[in-house]
Amino acid sequence: MLDEFLVAFALLLVFEGIMPFLNPSGWRNSLRQVSEMDDKTLRLIGFISMLLGVILLYLVH
Repeated sequence: MLDEFLVAFALLLVFEGIMPFLNPSGWRNSLRQVSEMDDKTLRLIGFISMLLGVILLYLVH
């Protein structure tokens, strides 16, 4: 189980690093826009992201 968690974490780091590596200015602009969103919108985006992740995990396993 720990191995799967480490693989998932490693993939997260790889995916999170792609945008700042390929397009640093676009990534910075995206972060600026996200920082200006209200809490309700950010929570909704986070919830949808978690829900999609759980559904994907269910479908894969």
